[in-house]
Amino acid sequence: MIEFRSVTKQFADGTVAVRDFSLVIPSRKTTVLVGSSGSGKTTILRMINRMVDPTSGTIEIDGDDIATLEPVGLRRSIGYVMQNSGLLPHRKVADNIATVPLLKGVNRRDARARALELMDTVGLDRSLADRYPSQLSGGQQQRVGVARGLAVDPNILLMDEPFGAVDPLVRAELQHELVRLQHELDKTVVFVTHDIDEALLLGHQIVIFKPGGIVAQVGTPEQILAHPADEFVTRFVGADRGKRVLHLRPESGRDVVVDGDGRPAGVLVRDAASGHRYSVIDEAGAAAAASGASAQGDRQP
Repeated sequence: MIEFRSVTKQFADGTVAVRDFSLVIPSRKTTVLVGSSGSGKTTILRMINRMVDPTSGTIEIDGDDIATLEPVGLRRSIGYVMQNSGLLPHRKVADNIATVPLLKGVNRRDARARALELMDTVGLDRSLADRYPSQLSGGQQQRVGVARGLAVDPNILLMDEPFGAVDPLVRAELQHELVRLQHELDKTVVFVTHDIDEALLLGHQIVIFKPGGIVAQVGTPEQILAHPADEFVTRFVGADRGKRVLHLRPESGRDVVVDGDGRPAGVLVRDAASGHRYSVIDEAGAAAAASGASAQGDRQP
């Protein structure tokens, strides 16, 4: 569990990125921080691995104040995935994935074996192991970035707008791949995005920020869609435009979200393990579920 207690971050130029922020991030769930640029979400993410230190307040991981932990060791124990993958262009795919294990003293043979296993995990063909990043597509590069983030089998995975630089079709594929990975690997994921659709798809817990690092609402996708905290949240999720009206009807064992005109807008899928989690699947999955085919929806955990 990650806990922020009255955290404030003020930079040297006087800019306050985060003000009196408190939040509990539950273990083995995906928490999505969503908001416009300048809302403080990336600063909050980077405070977890001490790439940024707070001006005041405390951050604890499993009860330990991270201010007492050595920063480099902390960073190497936490997975980190960034936009544009951040791969080292002069290193081959397998070597990029093995970067942190090698830094932690794992021998080269074992590190490569681990890299190949992770290529399987994230859906990359092993034949790509000895290629360079420039020889991969954007989607493949992002998968390498995710594999590198998982290389030391971290309990915590930080993801800073990881799919923002790829085209919409690849982005949708990567989003659904992350849902699958989370179901299989059970990590504590903190994910930053400016896209509310992405947040609703991926998040067990969603934190919506107003400009200036102010929290507008914290909740599950169903709570936020059903009960927006204020007009800002209503506009942010598009409820004021009829984009998403939480009206559920059971179809093929799922609840289909329909818009104001009765068209399928998403699917809410209950997590069998917890009994509480819902994921909003895309419009194509909703249409399939509503028609009884539900081919795409049935592939979701």
